[in-house]
Amino acid sequence: MANVILTGSSRGIGFELAKLFADDGHQVLALSRNDKPIRDLGYKNIKSLSFDITNNLDLEKLGDAIADWNTVDILINNAGKLLNKPFLETSTSEFEKIYQVNVFGVANLTRAILPKMSKSGHVVTISSMGGVQGSMKFPGLSAYSSSKAAVITLTELWAEEFKEQGPSFNVLALGAVQTEMLEEAFPGYQAPTTAVEMASYIKDFALTGNKLYNGKLLQVSSSTP
Repeated sequence: MANVILTGSSRGIGFELAKLFADDGHQVLALSRNDKPIRDLGYKNIKSLSFDITNNLDLEKLGDAIADWNTVDILINNAGKLLNKPFLETSTSEFEKIYQVNVFGVANLTRAILPKMSKSGHVVTISSMGGVQGSMKFPGLSAYSSSKAAVITLTELWAEEFKEQGPSFNVLALGAVQTEMLEEAFPGYQAPTTAVEMASYIKDFALTGNKLYNGKLLQVSSSTP
């Protein structure tokens, strides 16, 4: 059984991922600013922690939360922040807030967890098709999509830097999934994929994908957007 750390677990794909891993018997540390939805599930093998990946004090809590784990086998960087706003109306502060969560928060959490991971570990970062070069782009998503492009390149760099000692790093660029975030980005759009369906794919990939992939971007999308 794996020891799994998962961010963005209060809703959508992250919430479903926590349940799927726990149902299979894995140990899960679920991190989210709002940990009540996970706590209310009552799973014995899910630890929930109110956690902001942009807060250095919260990052210092991690050691205590996983003190009884010999290793972290899987880290899933799932937390994300969306802004749907015309570029000329977007302030520097708003742009920075997106990057604080989607880029710097991901980097800081990964840095904090890497010493607990072995060569066989797997870091999976969730990106978006909007961050993939050459994919269809949409107005209003300058901050969000460019931040999701940044973590794609980060993943490639991490895989190269840690290729000798591990763990493996891969990034999944998701297409449209029926979540609250999709409704915020594209109001009224009905996605062909549910949060449970995508969570099931991500779970299986996190457990086995590092046997075949390292430093790779996988586009997980059957539609546009």
